[in-house]
Formats: sequence, C-alpha cells, structure tokens
Amino acid sequence: MAEINKIVLSYSGGLDTTAILKWLQQKFDCEVVTFTADLGDGDDYSPVREKALKSGATEAFVDDVREEFVRDYVFPMFRCNTIYEGEYLLGTSIARPLIAKRLVEIAAETGADAISHGATGKGNDQVRFELGAYALKPDIKVIAPWREWDLTSRESLMQFCETHQIEVDRKHEGERSPYSMDANLLHISYEGGILEDPNAEPEEAMWLWSVSPEAAPDQATYIDLTYQDGDVVAIDGKAMTPAEVLTHLNKLGGANGIGRTDIVENRYVGMKARGCYETPGGTILLKGHRAMESITMDRELGHLKDELMPRYAQLIYNGYWWSPERLALQALIDQSQRYVNGVVRLKLYKGNVVVVGRESASDSLYDGRIVTFEDDAGAYDQQDAAGFIRLNALRLKVASTKGRKLV
Repeated sequence: MAEINKIVLSYSGGLDTTAILKWLQQKFDCEVVTFTADLGDGDDYSPVREKALKSGATEAFVDDVREEFVRDYVFPMFRCNTIYEGEYLLGTSIARPLIAKRLVEIAAETGADAISHGATGKGNDQVRFELGAYALKPDIKVIAPWREWDLTSRESLMQFCETHQIEVDRKHEGERSPYSMDANLLHISYEGGILEDPNAEPEEAMWLWSVSPEAAPDQATYIDLTYQDGDVVAIDGKAMTPAEVLTHLNKLGGANGIGRTDIVENRYVGMKARGCYETPGGTILLKGHRAMESITMDRELGHLKDELMPRYAQLIYNGYWWSPERLALQALIDQSQRYVNGVVRLKLYKGNVVVVGRESASDSLYDGRIVTFEDDAGAYDQQDAAGFIRLNALRLKVASTKGRKLV
C-alpha cells in the first residue's frame, strides 16, 4: 500500500475501535481522525469525542445523522416494501452507505487519503463500507485491520490495550452481553453466543427493545398513519419528522411485543449466519405502507414493484446502495409513490400489526360502486366477463385440442 498520511476511522468508542485507533497510528505512523455516527441507538455520545482525542486522534467528528438516516435511507427503502429473504428488514444494511458517505466526506474535509473500519473479514459490513467508499471516491485507500492484524480475540485486544496503556472501561466487564449487537433507529441486532446454534431458543433477557407478545398489554393500541408520497408524515394527526416517526413507532411497537425476528440468512460472503432482530417501528411501517398502496396504486405497477423488490433488497443487503442499478430502481420506486397518499388505521396487539382501515380522499382507486354485492346501478356489466374469460382461455383450449398434456 502506498504511503498513508492521514486516516479517517469509523469509531464507536468501544474496545475494538479504540484498539484499532492505536494500531493504525503504530502501523502507519500517521494522523488518525475519528468519525462516530449517532444513528439513534440511544447511547450517549458526549464522551466519545473526548475518548477518541485522549486515545490519540487528531480530530474527532461526532455527527447526529438520525434525520438524514431515516429521511434519505430508511424511508426510500420502505417505499419499496423492502424485505430480504422474506424476513429481514435490513436495519444494519441500510445504515452502512450513510457511514461510508460520511467517511469519504470527512476524508475530503481533512485531507485524509485513507479510511478504516472495524468490520471483520467474515461479515457483510466490510463489503458494504468498502463498495460505498469506492463508488463515491474511487482513489480512496481502505484499511481493514481485522483482515491484517493478529489480534483475533477479546483477550488479545485487552492485552494490546494494557500494553499500550489504553484505558478500557472495566466496570461492566462482568455484565458484558454474550452477543454481538448493532443498533440504530431502525433496529437492534444480536449475533454470536448461544445464537451460533440455530436450534437454541434465545433467552428472553436478550431482547432489549420489546416485551414478549405474552407480556404485552391485553388492550390493543390503535394508531393512524398519514402518508404523503409514500412516507409517513403524521401519526394520529400530529405532524412528525422522519426520525420522530420512527422513534415513536419503535416505542409503540416495542410496548406491544412487535418486531422480533429470528432468522438464518445468507451472507454475501457465502456463509449462512443466524441473527435475531428487533424492528418494531419498521414492522409497523411495512404493514401500513402496503395497506396504503392497496387502495392507491395501480395493479400492474404494484405487481412490478413486488417483482423488483427482492432484487432491490439484495442490492442493499450486498452493499450496492451507491450503484447505478439501485439509483435507477429508486427512480421507478419514487415515481410509483406519487399517489400513495392517505391515512391507514392499525391495531397493535400482542406482537401483531393488524390493518383495520385505510382511506384516501383524493387518490383512492377503490370504487365501491363497482365492487358492491348490492345493485351497482349499471356501473359494471357482468356479461362482459364472458368474453374476457373466452379470450384468456383461447390459448389453453388450442393447446388442449392439439393434444398437449397439461396435467
């Protein structure tokens, strides 16, 4: 690797990235700038800047990107009703392109010629960070310590910190979670520990954002979501920003036992991995959005979106947010949301999100005069169905007449 003069490190303030900070300084004998993204995980980031500077960083950026995260990443993704492999709402995946973008921006601001991250060589995040960075700044150098150093365990990291007099907070060491966790406004994920056995049920104490469905209130919670161009802009009539929407829905969903998933997913690097996720607000958003589209979106446009969704989800999961194909798909998706306006009423009850009403005063395609079982006053001529069926049956009849076996 060519000579490196300054590195921007994606920094959490934890053991791993604090050790990486010192390791980068030693290996490359250069300045290290840190970047910490407040994505809404609830942590207090006020000490992080001080810790980074105390650990040797020449500058420490701590950015509140909650609104940008939900507005420019989460909401665009949910306009496509995006879900990976039928279950995963992509909470970790969708945060990575934003972090990659800020790393590249800070590198430009500070004159750095490299970025670094703490993702391991076994996971998806290394791919997401690096594909994003290369797409936005092709000549950027990327340093991934977990693919280079010999610090392969928590014990070796602790020893490295002790050797180099790096202060490590030990007061909660005995209470340390056995899981590897990642959290932002969209979700919290759990991996490792007993979860590495796909047949082991997670302990109830693992879940941090939601009560169990069994312990949820016996009384249902009703909410109204107001949509504009496919995005929720108000809850129960109160206007909210994107981050406020997701924060509020997380609280309501968690209190009603909503949003837990336990899945084995196919990582991009080739292995299967088990993960547990809590996505209470996202689960509500997905249900509400599909309900809003059900009365406002043209049938064929909706079916086209459904066909494209798995491809779109795969692009996000694999790290191709900053790719021409994702941008092209996004343009189609955003265009499709022009008439997705109105209000959806939902019932939250013991882990379930139930649609109980939907209305759109200006953009509904639901015509009660046509669909009614009562007298439709000539709005629909049922005799038209006979010719429709005959024309659609024509190719089937021809094939059968020619002796082709269809059973």
